[in-house]
Amino acid sequence: MSIPPPFRPQETDGWNQALAVLPVDLQRLLLALDDTILAELEEVRLRIGQPIELRFGVNSQYLKQGGGLTLMPPAAAVLSQAALEHVMQQVTQFSLYAVEEELRKGFITLPGGHRIGVAGRIVTDGGHIRSIRSISSLNIRIARAHPGMATPLRPWLADRGDGHPLSTLVISPPQCGKTTLVRDIARQWSENLVTRRRSPSKVVIIDERSEIAGMFEGRPQFALGPRTDVLDGCPKAEGLLMAIRSLSPDIVVTDEIGKHGDVEAILEAANAGVAVITTAHASSLASWRRRPHMEELFQAHAFARYIILSRRRGPGTIECVLDGDGRSLT
Repeated sequence: MSIPPPFRPQETDGWNQALAVLPVDLQRLLLALDDTILAELEEVRLRIGQPIELRFGVNSQYLKQGGGLTLMPPAAAVLSQAALEHVMQQVTQFSLYAVEEELRKGFITLPGGHRIGVAGRIVTDGGHIRSIRSISSLNIRIARAHPGMATPLRPWLADRGDGHPLSTLVISPPQCGKTTLVRDIARQWSENLVTRRRSPSKVVIIDERSEIAGMFEGRPQFALGPRTDVLDGCPKAEGLLMAIRSLSPDIVVTDEIGKHGDVEAILEAANAGVAVITTAHASSLASWRRRPHMEELFQAHAFARYIILSRRRGPGTIECVLDGDGRSLT
């Protein structure tokens, strides 16, 4: 089968909830931009005393004073201390204590699954991060669900004989759509869409950084299907073992493996007959194998499929699909 073209997002309003935390004047400047621009917006970077930066993948422009975009810093709208404080008040509902646990991880989750990365003075206690104070910059990351993104990959996600889910690793550099793809793979298995099975698959998402499900006040902000359970904020290695022992999953979905503990947990899942769908930062299968501990997974055939993504033709470009030995299936 040929490689499908990159998935083109259909939704253009995912930014509404994220931008609602901004002061009204900044909201007006952003909402005055063309919908085609807003549909591609990935990050709004706010730094005290600096131009307000908008990121569109690898491209960057500044929000212009009076409206529009500019590449020239002198023409850009500059973030004031009051504007940043306004955002933090909206995000925390005037109580930093209420988001203390998330701040330890460097981000705050918003309704809709959007996230705000936080930078400032790190407060430690015995070498462990306790909180962030004197906040100096924020990164509003726009989260968008792309239902159907995994549809072209269905033929490679299941065993052709019995339709059993295959353990799959999605590999790419940052911001190429890994998390969005595994979210949709999880949804499609949960909805019994990948391949019609008499006994539909049970899915557990181990969402250590709250990115896959985007949990907010106990509810996932993305469609995950009717047979999905979420362990939110749970470390991957511990979560994999918890899920296997108590939730009887057919599939466990996680994000960003890389530690030795992750390797041991994935091998344990494989021995228990549970498929693992996860992601890793790398530009290719070869570069992933060179990362610490990853060669062990490759040699153990822990994954039956490797999906390599890039941004070559836009986010979600599928460069190739490989089998467990690294041979191309496309």
